[in-house]
Amino acid sequence: MKKIVPFKKDMLFNSNVSEITSISLEHNLKVQENNSINGKFIINGEYKMSDSSINTEGFNFELPCNINLDERYDLSNVLVDIDDFYYEIVNSNILEVNIDVLIDKLEEKQVEQEILNEIEMPSAKLPDLEEAREEGTMEIEKINIEKQDCKEANARCIEEEDLNSVTTIFDSFNDNLETYQTYKVYIVREGDTLDSIIQKYGITKDDLEQYNDLSDINLGDKIIIPDFNNAKD
Repeated sequence: MKKIVPFKKDMLFNSNVSEITSISLEHNLKVQENNSINGKFIINGEYKMSDSSINTEGFNFELPCNINLDERYDLSNVLVDIDDFYYEIVNSNILEVNIDVLIDKLEEKQVEQEILNEIEMPSAKLPDLEEAREEGTMEIEKINIEKQDCKEANARCIEEEDLNSVTTIFDSFNDNLETYQTYKVYIVREGDTLDSIIQKYGITKDDLEQYNDLSDINLGDKIIIPDFNNAKD
């Protein structure tokens, strides 16, 4: 890649300039580590102060030059030279010089590629099927255990609730008035009728009415069953 950098400078003479009889341009531009090109242009020559002059006068100018380039450029192989040079006399005492600096073999840094090369891409690891199955099985077993624990906990809660309910029922009894020593509690299930319960426990409706309200029996209701086999004397 080539890049042309224009440079323009006005140089003031102490006397009038009628004609530039000779002129030369040299430079000592060098590439620096901070991505810049620094140095000087050295311009010297001779001139006549008037058209009728036979003698010539010499001149010498040193013009500092500093070219800053973008960090994306690699200057390790860059060549610096003069591409073009021209001048003009202005107002009889000013030498206007125009210098085009050629920067050759300019390259852009391969930043993205270097970064990619430096980054170590981790290899993708496919999940082990057996491990996944084992983990899945363990997770299912864990869930089943948790569900079982919940069921057992619920069962314990139901049992405790039933016991509390039964205790509440018997709290209303007066032992001095009862003729039965023990009682059973039956929970009405689906398909039960009053007759089927009476037939199952071999008691009469009158016996049940002494301890239960039989006017409205629903699914899940608790019925107290007197146990005649263990009656008090």
